[in-house]
Amino acid sequence: MMNLKKIALLPFAAVLFSVCVDGDAEIRPALESITSEDLGPLIATLASDAFEGRSPSSAGEELTLEFLRSQFENLGLQPGNGESFLQDVPLVKITAKPTAHLTVTTSGSSRRYIYGLDVVAGTRRVVPDIDLSNSDMVFVGYGIVAPEYEWDDYAGLDANGKTVVMLVNDPGFATQDPELFHGNSMTYYGRWTYKFEEAARQGAEAVFIVHETDAAGYGWNVVGYQSELWP
Repeated sequence: MMNLKKIALLPFAAVLFSVCVDGDAEIRPALESITSEDLGPLIATLASDAFEGRSPSSAGEELTLEFLRSQFENLGLQPGNGESFLQDVPLVKITAKPTAHLTVTTSGSSRRYIYGLDVVAGTRRVVPDIDLSNSDMVFVGYGIVAPEYEWDDYAGLDANGKTVVMLVNDPGFATQDPELFHGNSMTYYGRWTYKFEEAARQGAEAVFIVHETDAAGYGWNVVGYQSELWP
């Protein structure tokens, strides 16, 4: 059973600088005024441990906003949003409860998977709670429908209203056959995004992708890290 709660994030700010170098004599003095000696301390400050990665809704974000605000004021800039340098942007963060887990039951026996250690799950739906219970599971190979490769993992299967279980990557990697899909090079069909999209088109209730380090190209620690970032 996976129970997810919605948490609203605090506003955040983003700053974008664009510089065009075209040799114009009027622009060059301004460009030459930007030096590594000036930028270095600023970057060091923003990248320091004290700013905790500057993640939205964190103490590091508040430090970042205050730092940017003070720099703007020191430069003599005027607020562009009323009396504020910042603009509120509504965001939503979806997280899993620390007690969340997955239980799979078959032939009278059950196995429990611990969230973060054995399984990571999330949702793109902005709803207060998601609860997946008593959902039939069906294995769908790589979860791919690719007519140009004459490949359909869902052929003859009914995934509607069920939880589909599939392998990461695509058939080319497993076979190392350069003539199958793109061989060792993953195609879009091997990516999470496609697999989720296709499962939705098939009417699936949920998707689980079986992780393998070689096939995925990264270790489980990367997947586990998603439990802090999802979605």
